[in-house]
Amino acid sequence: MSVTMSLSVLGFLLVLVAVALGQDGINQSTCVAEDAASLAKGIVTPGWGVNYSTQSICALKGSTVNLSCSYMYPSGTVTSTFWFTKCKWPTYISLLNDSDYTGRVNYSSNQMNTNTLTITDLRVNDSAIYWFRFLTDQTEGKYYGKPGVTLSVTGLQVKMSATTVTEGDRVTLTCITTCNLPGSTYIWYKNRQLINNNTSLYLNPVSSMDAGNYSCAVNGFNDLRSPEKTLTVLYGPKEHLSISPFLW
Repeated sequence: MSVTMSLSVLGFLLVLVAVALGQDGINQSTCVAEDAASLAKGIVTPGWGVNYSTQSICALKGSTVNLSCSYMYPSGTVTSTFWFTKCKWPTYISLLNDSDYTGRVNYSSNQMNTNTLTITDLRVNDSAIYWFRFLTDQTEGKYYGKPGVTLSVTGLQVKMSATTVTEGDRVTLTCITTCNLPGSTYIWYKNRQLINNNTSLYLNPVSSMDAGNYSCAVNGFNDLRSPEKTLTVLYGPKEHLSISPFLW
């Protein structure tokens, strides 16, 4: 094989790697791979740990979420703490320095070795695994906790059993999400006016007055409504009065 062809093959392989990692070489699998390498070298020793208050959470698009953890270490002084979802080997990217989260994240901690990540104005693209990392002043004194917190961000959608019906038919409207929002109740709007507070809205029988644009929201998050969906109601067949002529 010629040198030119070898270089071409190498270039093609590098392109494939770049596509797999993204244009900036960042993805979550890189972080996991680096962690595995650290474990193989024996860097992680007893006495280190991160405990997350929950390992998975579903949150509403546009809302605010708090992810918390506690951590421990055998000796030394903690010099840095942060949360991340990505790393560009060998650098872990703090969310405070991640352009996808600019102006939307905050860290808070206390003397009990607990730390809370707050993300505001949640977006669907914020769905990811979030890890907490801390560094100390000891040699090889750095650690991040697995498995992290899996955050799923969901919007709201109105599902209709039918979008065009005839007077007298029956229609069910359901407010749906892509993950479970535990303990949530829902409210309904018709033409932007509040009308009901059930997960599902039943229209039985449908009348022409039910035609309009429907949206739903999680109770307590009234401004974070689903996109509107239109229900069209057609007039039903009219009864005809038949009059027979009188016979004199």
